[in-house]
Amino acid sequence: MTAKHAGLRASGAPLPAVYDCAMLDLDGVVYRGGTAIDGVSDLLERVRSAGMKLAFVTNNAARTPEAVAAQLRELGVQAETTDVVTSAQAAAREVSTRVEKGSAVLVVGGEGLDVALRELGLRPVHSAADSPSAVVQGFHPDVGWRQLAEASYVVTSGVPWVASNLDLTIPTADGIAPGNGTLVGAVASAVGHAPDVVAGKPHRPLFDETITRIGAEHPIVVGDRLDTDIEGANTCGAHSLLVMTGVTDLAALCRAGAEQRPTYVAWTLGGLLAEHAAPARREDSWQLGGWSVTVHDAALEVETTGADRNAGLRAVVSAAWSWYDDLPPKQTEGDLDIGAASAALRLP
Repeated sequence: MTAKHAGLRASGAPLPAVYDCAMLDLDGVVYRGGTAIDGVSDLLERVRSAGMKLAFVTNNAARTPEAVAAQLRELGVQAETTDVVTSAQAAAREVSTRVEKGSAVLVVGGEGLDVALRELGLRPVHSAADSPSAVVQGFHPDVGWRQLAEASYVVTSGVPWVASNLDLTIPTADGIAPGNGTLVGAVASAVGHAPDVVAGKPHRPLFDETITRIGAEHPIVVGDRLDTDIEGANTCGAHSLLVMTGVTDLAALCRAGAEQRPTYVAWTLGGLLAEHAAPARREDSWQLGGWSVTVHDAALEVETTGADRNAGLRAVVSAAWSWYDDLPPKQTEGDLDIGAASAALRLP
C-alpha cells in the first residue's frame, strides 16, 4: 500500500534557490490553447535570472523540438531547441536500448518520432514489408487503420513495442478528442498485450531523458495535471509544483490520493518565485497566513481568511487531504463539500 502523503512541503526560500531546473509542462502551464498565460514570458525570464534552468517537457510526440521551441518563441517565451524534451525522444531512447544501431523501426505517428529515431542512429520505416526490428507508436492526427494494422502485424512477430504515452484524450480547438492511449489500445486489443514500455508521463523515461539532456541534478516538476505531471514526479521521487491554470480544479486537488499529491501548490506559475510556508495543524484546524480551515460534517469550513490566496489554497488542500486520509479503511471514497472553501477563495 502506498504510504500516506506527508502533506505540503515548506520552502523558506524561492524555489530557484532550492532546485536547479524546472521541468515545465506546456499546455495549462505555459500556454492555454494558442495563447500564452498572462505574465508567463516575463516570469520565466526572472526564473532564469535567478539561476534556474528551464526544460519544456511534453508528452506530445507528433512535433519536433524545433517546432515546439518555435511555437514558444511566437508566444513570447524564450526557448531554444535544446530546451525542449519530448516523449518522442524518450521513446526513441527506449527503442535504442533494445535494437542495434541502424535498425529499421516501424513508426506509427508523426515527424517527431522520425527525427528522434534518426538522432539516435535508427532508421524510421512505415511498413511491415521493411522488416522492422521494433515498433514505436505516438500520436498524430493522420494515424488511421492502415498504420494501426501495420503495427499489429509487426508487434505480433515479437519485436519490442514502445509507446510514447498513453494519454486517452487530447484537447483541441473543437473540444476533447481521442489521444494516443486510445490508438495504442486498438493495437493492444489486436495483439493481446500492452506495449513493452511507455516513455511519456507519468512513466519515468521522459523524466530521465530530460535530466540527461538538460543536465539537472535537483529538478522540480511543474504541471497542471495530477495524473501525468504530479504522479510522474512522485513515481520518480522528484518534488513538484502544481499550478491551477490548467485542467486541475479545486475539487480534484482536494480528492487527490497520495500518489497524485504535489509537493507545493500555487494558483499560477508565480509560485516558482515564491517562498512556500506549510500550513500548521492546531487541533481540528489547518492554519496559514491568517487562514483557518476545518472540516465539520463532511464540509470544509473557512473560519478566518487572509490576504494571500495561495496561503488559503494550501490551508484548504491540507484540511481536505487530512479528512480523506482519516476515512475508515473500508471507506475509500467520500463526498467532501468544498462549496464554502470555493467561495472564500473567490472561485467562480
